[in-house]
Amino acid sequence: MTKAVLSNSSHPEYGVVSIPLPIPKEQYDGCTELLEALEIGVASNRDCHLDELHSPWPVLDRLEGTQVNLDELDYLAKRLDSFDRGEVAQFQAMAEKLGLTSLKDLINLSFCCQQATVITDFSDLESVGRSHYMNLNGGCASLEELENVDGVESALLLIEGNQGVVTPYGVVYDNGMQLEQIYDGKHFPFYLYDDAVLSLGLISKGQPENTKKATWLYLPATRKQLERGMLRSGIQDPEDMCFQVGSSEFPMEVDVALDFKQESIFDLNDLAWAVSRLDRDDLQKLGAVVALAEPENASQIRCLAENLVLFQFAPGAHTPAEYGMFMIQQSGHFEYDPNLDEFYDYEKYGLQHMNQEAGAFTDRGYVAYHGTVSLEVLMMGETHQEEQTFQMGGM
Repeated sequence: MTKAVLSNSSHPEYGVVSIPLPIPKEQYDGCTELLEALEIGVASNRDCHLDELHSPWPVLDRLEGTQVNLDELDYLAKRLDSFDRGEVAQFQAMAEKLGLTSLKDLINLSFCCQQATVITDFSDLESVGRSHYMNLNGGCASLEELENVDGVESALLLIEGNQGVVTPYGVVYDNGMQLEQIYDGKHFPFYLYDDAVLSLGLISKGQPENTKKATWLYLPATRKQLERGMLRSGIQDPEDMCFQVGSSEFPMEVDVALDFKQESIFDLNDLAWAVSRLDRDDLQKLGAVVALAEPENASQIRCLAENLVLFQFAPGAHTPAEYGMFMIQQSGHFEYDPNLDEFYDYEKYGLQHMNQEAGAFTDRGYVAYHGTVSLEVLMMGETHQEEQTFQMGGM
């Protein structure tokens, strides 16, 4: 793990703070609070003086002594954390060749350095040639294609026909790579580092829905991550905020029930936290429960997700007989004896239960509610009122 030592260049007497990179989600709020105590770490500012950077990427040492933005530093660390050995060599060699010294440029390089070829061992030209072929073809090739590549010839053509640049990380050939401005200095490109239940791009209602100028949030997120994301977006009025949906791990029934144009980011985040605690079987159960209860918003779905124990679910049951078989064989309510299977009247038992409960057959199976209050009351839950007045500088 990388560690950054940060300080306030205007007030060195305040001391320093060590921040782990990438920042673990559970430590994010604490890290930002430590920086706030030094009067630095503003979401949209490069106000942190990087005193030291302890990382496995020597090329990043050039950032020491500069002013950096915490979230840019964290984003780059996440990008590099996913790189394999070859990509690390490509990134470092190209950063050295281009003389990059800003986090913005380094972030952009992380998206295109894979086009370059770096030779660290000239004794294995066959491997060099095949790697070069892959680099020229977007990093992918079929096994049949690779078998037809003359690696030695490809490597010799590269070495003899191009001017390589010697770096501490190998001899690099850029292959015509251009440093595209994928990151504009404000809107981080969509990138899933941790598991996310829901990824949302914050955009202003005046922007087209497919705009690349979205501020991505990966839910569930901490309160600070939400607030800082909104600050980076520059959207001062929550009423002017709408969402792009990047990815969703919600059951299909939840996605259908949600109207993202009407939802609060806070309610969606609370729902994502609730869903993140569910295993695969519970996610299937939640889909059936949502089909039964027909909730109208994220808050009601969250209440259902937090009270799944109040529902009986028979996955795959679509007839009274199948429901009766589930209840007797799998529910755990009875001592099932397979030797007596032909004597069980599954349909009769299933119908008997169905007549005594509020249930329904769904695409996922049979689901019934066994709570003591009505579904409407259950879905009301506790009152969660989130602050809706947003001002620059905080929530």
